[in-house]
Amino acid sequence: MDIESALRISAAGMQAQATRLRVVAENLANKDSTAETPGGDPYRRRTVTFANRLDRAAGVQTVHVSRVGTAPGEFPQRFDPAHPAADERGYVRTPNVNSLVEVMDMREAQRSYSANLGVLETTRGMLTRTIEALR
Repeated sequence: MDIESALRISAAGMQAQATRLRVVAENLANKDSTAETPGGDPYRRRTVTFANRLDRAAGVQTVHVSRVGTAPGEFPQRFDPAHPAADERGYVRTPNVNSLVEVMDMREAQRSYSANLGVLETTRGMLTRTIEALR
């Protein structure tokens, strides 16, 4: 594997993890939102799916975000008959966002991003030292 391939792989990993971090931030920002209409659906947690992609120019497999979807499942409900989004029984449907899960996803994405950045910096350092040695 050459240096350019290593740079492409690391950059693709960083881009994928940056998308994941953006989706986690979006989920956390909307964890307390409710529907605009009584009995309506609130914000639904979004998820990121990764896939391999062949980078034909470099001849290597890189990661990319294949899909940003929504998480299935029921919405938690809480009893609050005075809330504008409450249904006829007085229950408000809340988003299916769990802060603990989001923070764990955020930490994992952060560590993956940092690891890819470390590879990028190491590769760049090797390239710089090679250029200096050739002078």
